[in-house]
Amino acid sequence: MTMKNTEMKKQHAERMLTAHFSLREMCASGTATRLGIRNEPDEEVINRLQQLCEHVLEPLRQRFGVIRITSGYRCDRLNRAVGGVKNSQHRLGEAADIHVSDIEVGRKMFHYIKENLEFDQLLFEHIHDNGTCWLHVSYRGAHPQPLPRGGAYNIRRNRRQAIDNYVAPPQSVNLRWEY
Repeated sequence: MTMKNTEMKKQHAERMLTAHFSLREMCASGTATRLGIRNEPDEEVINRLQQLCEHVLEPLRQRFGVIRITSGYRCDRLNRAVGGVKNSQHRLGEAADIHVSDIEVGRKMFHYIKENLEFDQLLFEHIHDNGTCWLHVSYRGAHPQPLPRGGAYNIRRNRRQAIDNYVAPPQSVNLRWEY
């Protein structure tokens, strides 16, 4: 790789999608690094990542302070490596997983997104065995192929990764929290 190409790639990776989210952050993956996978989006995907950041992640950051993205864009190879579903919106640059420190913080973030922001899919996931919590949120924006609108879900997982609780989609606003 020439020096010019190396410098261009570095500038591309350091590109800010919004005031607080970089392309590097939205594409970072320990699995990709470990397996030598080049997780590099094309310009169309970058535009979708920017929309996700503008419409969901920036407002969430403004409300809650610094948030940590644990998974953003995934190329097909990376998505397979992490066990993602074939039609994952991560592959399109439309989804992010957000680390939450505990269930209470997760509930607050979940409700804030549900009540105040546009989103396509919102999942609050937690594993009881180890207390790990995260939010999965997607934003489709003006995607050329209309897909059915998702909903908001609270997902509890046990060792078998079973989904055991459904929460109504945002249109009906009837949340049940069962712990």
